Amino acid sequence: MGRNVLVIGAGGREHALTWRLAASPSVDRVVTAPGNPGTAECGPNLPVDATDPAAVADLAERESIDLVVVGPEAPLVAGVVDELQRREIPAFGPTAAGAHIEGSKAFAKDVMEASGAPTGGYVATSERDEAYDALDRFGGPYVVKADGLAAGKGVRICASRDEARDAVDDALVRGVFGHAGSRVVVEQFLLGPERSVFGVCDGDDVVLLAPAQDYKRALDGDEGLNTGGMGAYTPVPGFTLDDVDHLRELVFLPVLRELADRGVPYRGLLYAGLVDTIDGPQLLEFNARFGDPETQVILPKLASDLGDLLHASAVGSVGDVEVTWHDDAVVTVVLASGGYPEGYATGIEIAGVDEAAGAPGVTIFHAGTSRGADGQLVTAGGRVLNVTARGSDVAEARVRAYAAADRISWDGRQRRGDIAARV
Repeated sequence: MGRNVLVIGAGGREHALTWRLAASPSVDRVVTAPGNPGTAECGPNLPVDATDPAAVADLAERESIDLVVVGPEAPLVAGVVDELQRREIPAFGPTAAGAHIEGSKAFAKDVMEASGAPTGGYVATSERDEAYDALDRFGGPYVVKADGLAAGKGVRICASRDEARDAVDDALVRGVFGHAGSRVVVEQFLLGPERSVFGVCDGDDVVLLAPAQDYKRALDGDEGLNTGGMGAYTPVPGFTLDDVDHLRELVFLPVLRELADRGVPYRGLLYAGLVDTIDGPQLLEFNARFGDPETQVILPKLASDLGDLLHASAVGSVGDVEVTWHDDAVVTVVLASGGYPEGYATGIEIAGVDEAAGAPGVTIFHAGTSRGADGQLVTAGGRVLNVTARGSDVAEARVRAYAAADRISWDGRQRRGDIAARV
């Protein structure tokens, strides 16, 4: 008999998780809370306050859940996994103490440094003058980060010292980021392409997942504002599983040991953001959950059972799970609301999704959608749909993804046109 699985979240990442878990032989039933119109096609959506640990645990008990998979960072930081563990319900994701590695950039840098994992220099402070001194010490380009979670808007890379000082003042003096900016991290700038590597951890051991390349800027040619991600692809030439295998010993295992030594055994997804410098890979940041939209290309490439892998993470046995991959390529293109990542309208009717989803090799993951009063699909967020396609290589997957994306329309729809174009 298979497992009943509860996925917490409502975005494109959670739809991809729900979709892949529903296809896993080890899983009988998938429930998503609160979910979206896409996850509803894989199993029931149920209401819940995802950041209320007791509410999530109560739901898991009512639905006889065997594994809870927490998608976004906010429920992790709120301690949802702590409450699930207290009630002996297996959960994929770190405790609140573990999620602090994403919730505090200063904590993450301290763990990196103490573990011996390679990373650049930094100063964490709540004092403006100390932050100014750090800017002078590291020189430009200047990196200023709000310490806490700031909805992806707390990182500034500044060309001039005056701009960097203004970034410090935004956080520490003007309070632009609220409590998240009550401390800043001033970092040494690391030059090179950014890479992301995902590891499924069980406290002691880690299994690395196939790497993906994402695109953060809103506009073609990596112009415009930073976003949550406008597309992704896998495999990445020169950045395959074989290419990143050494990071298991260089980065992941030392960090897991350091966290365990601090009394914080880390179970769940550890997302390492790295910069490939001339001196080798250097850690930039950690996230405590699957990336979005990288998950939307990694999971279609996964050939083995996702339910078994995530359950093994929860109970401490990832080394017992064989993870295998398809040989093909996957590309996802994000369709976003007009104006994103700044102000945008919602409730706009979407056309063409069913037609696009019927194309060969295409899967549509819902990120910011809902049902209108008449049941029609409407926009409900900045990133609305992830149009994902498989192909024999990246070029074929890209052609399929864009052909399907261009069958979908709504007033103001925007997308990048260069996802995976240079592969």
